[in-house]
Amino acid sequence: MKPIRVLIADDHALVRSGLRALLVAQADFEVVGEAEDGAVALERCRKLEPDVVVMDLTMPGRGGINATEDIRHECPCTKVVVLTMHDDEAYLSMARLAGAAGYVFKRSLATELIQAVRAVHAGRTYFPSAGTTSRNKNPKSALAIISEREREVLTLIAHGYTTSEIADKLHIGEKTVETHRAHISEKLGLRTRAELVRFALDHGLLKD
Repeated sequence: MKPIRVLIADDHALVRSGLRALLVAQADFEVVGEAEDGAVALERCRKLEPDVVVMDLTMPGRGGINATEDIRHECPCTKVVVLTMHDDEAYLSMARLAGAAGYVFKRSLATELIQAVRAVHAGRTYFPSAGTTSRNKNPKSALAIISEREREVLTLIAHGYTTSEIADKLHIGEKTVETHRAHISEKLGLRTRAELVRFALDHGLLKD
């Protein structure tokens, strides 16, 4: 029986090392490569053709959501299991829309990741059961961790305004807008405009 060939995508070397040790300890797993960001993950997928990618969402450059979309489009035989600290339902929705086959919290037991990889490799999906994401069990949404001004900037970004247009509308400098955007990205783990738009949609910021 062929082992399940896994690629690990996470921007922290220590996390990748720990995941590698966990996975190679399983007789039916083989770690074929690692990637420190989404762009490298896609490049390695093209070259190595892994069965499963264990994908972090929050990475510099091309983040996990866009990388998942890229991989599902260009490497359709490769399944993606998201492994993330984000337990808000909005992130789960984004991962599903991007084509992820599984979603596991980093706070979960190690055995859960192993189960998820085996499940998606077998053609099934592996997602948290109802009530385990923060929208269901915790009234504090991911939106609550950004300031009111950051929320205004995020809403305008999602509506398609440029940095200079946002600066004019809010009567602040362009560098201030860029600083707010950097803080939003850091707090929410969203790097691209597409990810920010999805987040805004999921949190009702584009109703008007």
